[in-house]
Amino acid sequence: MCRDKDEGIRTEKRFHMTPTLSKMFPESCLLIVVGVIIGILLRFAINLHMSPLTPNTFFFYMLPPIILDAGYFMPNRMFFDNIGTILLMAVVGTIFNIATIGVSLWACGLTGIFNVDLPFLHVFLFSSLISAVDPVAVLAVFEEIHVNEVLYIVVFGESLLNDAVTVVMYHMFESYNEIGPSNIIPVDIVSGVGSFFVVAVGGTIIGVIWGFLTGLVTRFTDHVRVIEPIFIFVMAYLAYLNAEIFHMSGILAITFCGITMKNYVEQNVSHKSHTTIKYALKMLSSSSETIIFMFLGVATVNNEHIWNTWFVLLTIVFCSVFRILGVLVLSALANRFRIHKLSKVDQFVMSYGGLRGAVAFALVLLVSPEHIPLQPMFVTTTIAVIYFTVFLQGITIKPLVRVLNVKRANKRKPTMNERIHERFMDHMMAGIEDIVGKTGNYNIRDKFKRFDNRFIRPYLIKNLQVS
Repeated sequence: MCRDKDEGIRTEKRFHMTPTLSKMFPESCLLIVVGVIIGILLRFAINLHMSPLTPNTFFFYMLPPIILDAGYFMPNRMFFDNIGTILLMAVVGTIFNIATIGVSLWACGLTGIFNVDLPFLHVFLFSSLISAVDPVAVLAVFEEIHVNEVLYIVVFGESLLNDAVTVVMYHMFESYNEIGPSNIIPVDIVSGVGSFFVVAVGGTIIGVIWGFLTGLVTRFTDHVRVIEPIFIFVMAYLAYLNAEIFHMSGILAITFCGITMKNYVEQNVSHKSHTTIKYALKMLSSSSETIIFMFLGVATVNNEHIWNTWFVLLTIVFCSVFRILGVLVLSALANRFRIHKLSKVDQFVMSYGGLRGAVAFALVLLVSPEHIPLQPMFVTTTIAVIYFTVFLQGITIKPLVRVLNVKRANKRKPTMNERIHERFMDHMMAGIEDIVGKTGNYNIRDKFKRFDNRFIRPYLIKNLQVS
């Protein structure tokens, strides 16, 4: 298997050395194709059946490096300036997609078009996992097309935070299926709704605490600079494991651990350690993405599939249609409170960027065939939806971005003059909000900075005096 992974990485290098191919096809498409080829060789050439990517392998080894890389290098200002829109899309949008896709598939099942019995709870279990907008797939495509920062952070932030919704909803419907529809009582429904807030808030708090602890530890690493990067990786992973142990959101934990620790760690570690952290994280996340998409290709060949044409087609249609409707409705609501409105072009890219990927695939593999007899059909449909979004949408989004003239990201660093004016405007807007008695982004940011500078930074950053 190591030889297969090395072959995939070598193929990826040749892919980037071919400008025509790399401009037309996303890297994720190539990796899936390589995985399919490897799966065919394993199964038909040497008659070897390799088990696909298991949920434990994905959630505990493959996903954490990708999310830590995204959280640690996330533009914090842009993320928190757009946190209202991101939460609206991630929470309300995901619940809307789960409800509409589930009801639509169940209603179609009542007509007998699928030729199988689709119980209500079974369909909603499937709709909860297929509604997961995958951060791995979004990162793989959106980082290549370099859209503007606001559009990127809204789509990526949504895909990252909707893990709390999809995983909780998935486990809730999984437990409902185990209990049985006739045995569900109102207390079960209330506990399911409450568990969403507990999982989301709990994962966030755990991540922030471990971020502070990492800053505290790196304050005392003057004489052991060589192990500074290890502390970053190990403590972030411990935040993820800690959240999973208490059944909180591990992705939210490691995301906010990365966001929190960056504010303090970068001023404690040496320049060499900072360089090591940067390139090691990029290497680990890139390797994980490579292996994930290759395993998806292998699973296409080696899994036992049950193909239901109408179920596959209607799932793709409903995922696409309700994604568009959700983005249009929620963007109109968000624009009522945003200074910089989301344009129609931005909304189109957001709708088109709802890629499904390894998160949905890993969740469908968790489904127990004992409780859900149609699990093989769900696996096949999930792979089909992933292929549709990654290949069709992933390939066509680049030319669409050019045709629609979507504003692209500006890669240059801000000048000293721009930084001074930005800081000046922050203080001025915070003062204006304070005078008019309005608590806005600038006011909240200014109050947090004052609290941070007085009570947190002196204890977590070396060479700062405690006032």
